[in-house]
Amino acid sequence: MNTLKEVLSLLDEVLSLNGRSAEFSSSTLLLGAMPELDSMAVVSLITGLEERFGFMVDDDEIEGSTFATVGSLVEFVEGKLLS
Repeated sequence: MNTLKEVLSLLDEVLSLNGRSAEFSSSTLLLGAMPELDSMAVVSLITGLEERFGFMVDDDEIEGSTFATVGSLVEFVEGKLLS
């Protein structure tokens, strides 16, 4: 499984980006840089990550830094998959 590809696909789906995520890289800024990524979208994104990757995210695991960039989000997912 290509985690980056799956995360980009989910971002595109949850944020209704209509394919714009295909242009994103690991350094693409998310939280604070994308108007589509508001607090409700973060909740939807977490739910989507849980469903797509089959893990649970506890409230105390959620930090703004997790959603800072595409790369930080991918690192979070990969860390959850290893635990």
